[in-house]
Amino acid sequence: MFSRLSQVARHLSRPLPNLAHSSSAAASGISRMTSVNSAGDPSGAGARKIHTAACLIIGNEVLGGKTKDTNSHYFAKWCFNLGIILKRVEVIEDDESEIMEAVRRMSNRYDMVVTSGGIGPTHDDITYRSIAKAFNLPLVLHKEAFALMKQLSKPHPNQPNFNWDEDSPALRAKLRMVELPTDASRPLDEQFLFPCKDMWVPVAVVNGNVHILPGVPKLFEKLLDGLTPYILPRLADPEGRGIARVIISTPLPESAVAAYLAELAERVEPKGVKVGSYPRWGKKRNTVTLVGRDKAYLESIAPEVVHYVKGRLVKVEGEDDEDEGAF
Repeated sequence: MFSRLSQVARHLSRPLPNLAHSSSAAASGISRMTSVNSAGDPSGAGARKIHTAACLIIGNEVLGGKTKDTNSHYFAKWCFNLGIILKRVEVIEDDESEIMEAVRRMSNRYDMVVTSGGIGPTHDDITYRSIAKAFNLPLVLHKEAFALMKQLSKPHPNQPNFNWDEDSPALRAKLRMVELPTDASRPLDEQFLFPCKDMWVPVAVVNGNVHILPGVPKLFEKLLDGLTPYILPRLADPEGRGIARVIISTPLPESAVAAYLAELAERVEPKGVKVGSYPRWGKKRNTVTLVGRDKAYLESIAPEVVHYVKGRLVKVEGEDDEDEGAF
């Protein structure tokens, strides 16, 4: 009779069965999608330049108002600093069909996709499983991640004698976090990244551009920052100089500057500049922004904008709120 230890060993030594849909997808001719670069090479993550991005927040707790989403905001700033154009942010529930539809669509439309949430040990953490099904991939135990989990995880106060080598419901729950969508046709080092040496949590990269991150903000932020060296060589701007923003504080109402800003926006659009106008309810000053990649050009047109909106340049929105009589 086999011992529990040998049962766990067998579990850890074999990949899980393919969890992908084999009915509706096959019937409709939907096969696993690949990320193809401009040369028609479906070789994976390293071949595709990153111009655009999308963020998918997964979690009933966000939609139910229990948890505030800060990860999309952090991702937006990260993209801005690297010069990546964030095109879309979506929040969806922990629902398999919703996750599958969203990641397929986003993977097709955008160069980089980041998901947040749903990769824990509980029954409603279904992100890995759903994304695996979306791209017709099996879930396979990642042995390196499991080894790091055992090495780096601290004992929980309520599980002081947890046994990593004995089969148990708790161990099976932990294994859910390291059973990852795996494509046998792609190099493993492109599919599983370990950006932070002090963390066992990997970033699984599916279909060459879907990056699966945890929902816990501290973990999300640390792993995303750790991804930067992996992403820099793939940027449209390989030096990662990012996008520049000029902020102008104006005492005028939006209606008073609308005509000028409309004319300005049309004039500078060929230069890749976006003009923004933002009311600040309850404040005496509103905000006008100029956003683009050519910082020198933005700075060259800023004096004109300051003149026509009777404003002043500021580094941070609202920094001059207390500066009465400045205008």
